[in-house]
Amino acid sequence: MQVLVFEDTKVQELRPLVNLKPVYGLYTGFRSLQEKLEYSTGEHLKLTYHLRRYLAPFYAEQHPERLINQLEERDVLLVNGRIVCDEAAARVIIEGAFESGRAYMQGDNLLFARVDSSLLLASKGGLMPDLFDTSRLAGDLVTESVTGFRVINNLWDVITFHADEFLRDAETLELGRIEGDVHPSVAIVNHSNIYVGPGAVVRAGAVLDADEGFVAVGSGAIVEPQAVMMQNVFLAPWSRVKIGAKLFSNVAVGMASKVGGEVEDSLLEPFANKQHEGFLGHSYISSWCNLGAGTNTSDLKNNYSQIQLRINGELHRTGLQFLGLLMGDHSKSSINSMFNTGTVAGTGANIFGGGFPPKEVRSFSWGGSGGFVNYDVEKAVETAKKVMARRMVTMSSAYESMFRFVAGTGSAGQSFI
Repeated sequence: MQVLVFEDTKVQELRPLVNLKPVYGLYTGFRSLQEKLEYSTGEHLKLTYHLRRYLAPFYAEQHPERLINQLEERDVLLVNGRIVCDEAAARVIIEGAFESGRAYMQGDNLLFARVDSSLLLASKGGLMPDLFDTSRLAGDLVTESVTGFRVINNLWDVITFHADEFLRDAETLELGRIEGDVHPSVAIVNHSNIYVGPGAVVRAGAVLDADEGFVAVGSGAIVEPQAVMMQNVFLAPWSRVKIGAKLFSNVAVGMASKVGGEVEDSLLEPFANKQHEGFLGHSYISSWCNLGAGTNTSDLKNNYSQIQLRINGELHRTGLQFLGLLMGDHSKSSINSMFNTGTVAGTGANIFGGGFPPKEVRSFSWGGSGGFVNYDVEKAVETAKKVMARRMVTMSSAYESMFRFVAGTGSAGQSFI
């Protein structure tokens, strides 16, 4: 039986965070959905992947060992890529105790289905659809209700689930193990809840305070002097915490990212940059973003009411009291930028100027509180190449094609916010 992790039409509601990645590339806690799934299922089975066609060439380039957008068996177990996999979910996937011809639904989400591969082909040419229409698929199957699974349904769920997932991910850490180069003046509080990986450097005067949580410093990461980390902080390998930074309460810093200033309850994907002073709270910053010096986010309304997001011009109630900035890949803010509670910034946006920009910033737009214009695609590509080169990453032709597709679609006015 082939196990196929798939994207469905609800992925469109998770733009702009998924414009340049499959939905299972989203993070909550300090692992992506794909990493959680693969870690939980381990060596028990081989996972194969379905994703939008414009993403596939770059994804295949990054993961040549994986079977992508191909059906190799008649008997297929579909696994929704929006599932936040835990032990219970992993167990049912590994055991494969699903009846053929059945769809397993949690509300209107098709989470699992065991089907004949012929049901998954969108055309006589043998191609699967770009996104599975699970309501149509479920109509051809016997449906059964399931409960208890955590699923990314809304753009803000990456923050909603973050604190719980952070602690769950931490259960796999080798806490109490300190290697690397730790300066003698570093303050270490509660050694048993601290991890410092091989090749990591923690410089003079830094504080690793695990009295109310854990602190994990990945291999090759650097913590500069007088930085303070406490109440659950995870630094991925080769990340960097700048001098005097204050990181607390469920902060995840992705591989090769840089972080400074004050950060609380936030995630930075790999290769993100927020190395200057300024507050970042309850926010999600995608890869290749850069927050200019003094950038500040609000994550709590003055009247303490629940926060609404504006997505494609429509207001959505989040049910959250704390929510900051959700920023798509390759977006940037200038010096002293300010973001209101519950701001969504699209892919490749360039935000500058005084005052608050609108709470919804279109992808590949250029401007601020005074208004926005389209960001020229050629200039956007040129800038992205320079940004990536600064981290010793060359933009491949597959990445450039994917980037141009999103830029072209966004400038055409479609919903790639």
